[in-house]
Amino acid sequence: MKTRLSIPLIMLLCAVCTSLAACGGSGSPSSSSSAPSPSAGSSSAASPSASATGGNAVAEITANWIAFFNPKTPMARRISLIQNGQAFASAIQSSAAFPGASSASATVSKVTLTSATQASVTYSILLLGQPVPGLTNTKGVAVLQNGTWKVGDASFCVLLTLENGGTPPAVCKSAA
Repeated sequence: MKTRLSIPLIMLLCAVCTSLAACGGSGSPSSSSSAPSPSAGSSSAASPSASATGGNAVAEITANWIAFFNPKTPMARRISLIQNGQAFASAIQSSAAFPGASSASATVSKVTLTSATQASVTYSILLLGQPVPGLTNTKGVAVLQNGTWKVGDASFCVLLTLENGGTPPAVCKSAA
């Protein structure tokens, strides 16, 4: 019998696969930093103008990435932490009801700014606090949208596509 992946696990997988699907080469990185993972409920207080560059960007990307994958983060906040979040609101809300959703999380080990509006994120997905095999030190994409660093929608679409048996859902086709 075929086991279907839960959306939280798929969200994690999508983020991992995003690096494959959405990380295009965009020149040499302008900044690279290995950032310690803040607590899952942390958020960045960086101003939008300060968040676009340097250490503030790395800290904001790290905090926002972790918060997006934290099931304790309020739904409205999670929606605000993904690129084009309103388009994905229904998928994010649905994911909260799947088994295992309450035990999924992410850690970020490295953020590399690849342009003024995009960064490569190296992260790991955890279930029940344990790394998911194959989802450690995975590459994903963060994008600067409306002054906030967010999880790239392409990363999330990879997870949704995996959950959907390899077929991208309509929301991902329209986001492309």
